[in-house]
Amino acid sequence: MLSIEPGPGGSLALVGRLDAAQAPAAQAALDRVEGAATLDCSRLDYVSSAGLGVLLKTQKRLMAGGGRLKLAGVRPALRDIFVYSGFDQLFEIEPAG
Repeated sequence: MLSIEPGPGGSLALVGRLDAAQAPAAQAALDRVEGAATLDCSRLDYVSSAGLGVLLKTQKRLMAGGGRLKLAGVRPALRDIFVYSGFDQLFEIEPAG
């Protein structure tokens, strides 16, 4: 299950699992994001390849309009997924405090 909630400073908090079952709803929510945006990932438990695809599609769309997606509060296990997939080169990633 995944929920997307308003986070601190206008960010969006991803809570739960971003997997294939949740990807369409996540994409629909992120399609409404404009400009520079921050996703608070501190309560994100898991991201699958489908979830990575959602983030990549959103990043490409935002960058085409001069914006950017920042991932904040990324815990070590999820950071490893971003590093292994090369996504650490595509996103600004702020580790969990």
